[in-house]
Amino acid sequence: MNRAWVMPVGIAVMAALLVALLGGTITDLGPWYESLHKPAFTPPRPVFPIAWTTIFALAALAGVTAWRAAPNVRISDTLVGLFALNGFLNVMWSLLFFRLQRPDWAFVELLLLWLSIAVLIVYCLRLSRLASMLLVPYLVWVSAAGALNWGVVQLNAPFG
Repeated sequence: MNRAWVMPVGIAVMAALLVALLGGTITDLGPWYESLHKPAFTPPRPVFPIAWTTIFALAALAGVTAWRAAPNVRISDTLVGLFALNGFLNVMWSLLFFRLQRPDWAFVELLLLWLSIAVLIVYCLRLSRLASMLLVPYLVWVSAAGALNWGVVQLNAPFG
């Protein structure tokens, strides 16, 4: 890896780790979660950390790739802002679902998370096709998570 990649990769890795750590710290798979009725298509528990680790690694690589392709500071700053917003929304979902125990609110927030990923894909496509494609698994996973979230709402409502 040449020196021009060291700082962006380091920052992207740290940002991805921070989002993963915050989301993981907020996630509580204790008695409340275990008591929820879940859709029949809910993946086994070990799938989730594998999927999220892969998604965060791909998103970090997408961020670096797009950032390096940005033609000017305004575009790279916008890109960083979009990734920061996405990270915030990612953590917020865990907060709403697990800490506040409001899957109904989390589902609405997940729609914003999904939209932020779609915006990132389109924005990155202007800079790098590779960066854009690296984000597609994230969109697919959050789509599946949305179906799971909606299933939990349908099987367990009302909340609060």
